[in-house]
Amino acid sequence: MNNIFDSHAHYNDRAFDADRCELLEEILKKGVVNIVNVAAAMEDSDKILSLVKKYDFIYGALGVHPDAADTTADDFVNELEKQILSEPKIKAIGEIGLDYHYEGYVKENQKRIFIKQLELAKKLDMPVIVHSRDACEDTMEILRQYKPKGVMHCFGYSAEIAEEIVKMGMYVSFTGVITFKNAKKAVKALKAVPLDRLMLETDCPYMAPEPYRGKRCDSSMIAQTAAKAAEIKGVTPQEILDVTCENARKFFRI
Repeated sequence: MNNIFDSHAHYNDRAFDADRCELLEEILKKGVVNIVNVAAAMEDSDKILSLVKKYDFIYGALGVHPDAADTTADDFVNELEKQILSEPKIKAIGEIGLDYHYEGYVKENQKRIFIKQLELAKKLDMPVIVHSRDACEDTMEILRQYKPKGVMHCFGYSAEIAEEIVKMGMYVSFTGVITFKNAKKAVKALKAVPLDRLMLETDCPYMAPEPYRGKRCDSSMIAQTAAKAAEIKGVTPQEILDVTCENARKFFRI
């Protein structure tokens, strides 16, 4: 299989420190054509900017994940805007959103950081990569208000929410979770997403598909995710890879 576009990866993660260069060279031989490497905090920016400058096939997204909301300076948007404008291969703002999964979060801080980045995206006419976990109601309320050009990454909500995301004009992206035996909700959601609004991702080094579950994930493993998506959608794995690559290139303007 070829035409693998990984729309959401974290190759700046220390899980890749030992063999990052070798791995990125190897996955090109396995059908990977493009990767979007995504930030989770302001501290990620330098590493991501370095990656996109070193590798022609890697593009980037810069932004602040909700988990970093409490430790992010109030004036971060000015610096974020400078970083984005400094490199034309930065193609989105992300990952941004809300995450109420772990105890200790401050809802208002997360919402404030999320909204500031949505406003920046509108100002710069850029798409956003939205992270949402255990925060569906608040996320959807904000998305309905700001109506960004965006993708809901690592989708984990219901088919009905997926349908609403699509009606907003956004894309929906799935990870290797769809290959898990207990992934009934994700499978139903995937069925509800039309092919022209679908993307695939790894979220690597996390979310490795079967039969690699629990191991370090890399972009070549999208082949397994595509095979499962093809089974669900009633098309061939290569058709899934072709359409998701086309969708991602359109979305990120590559």
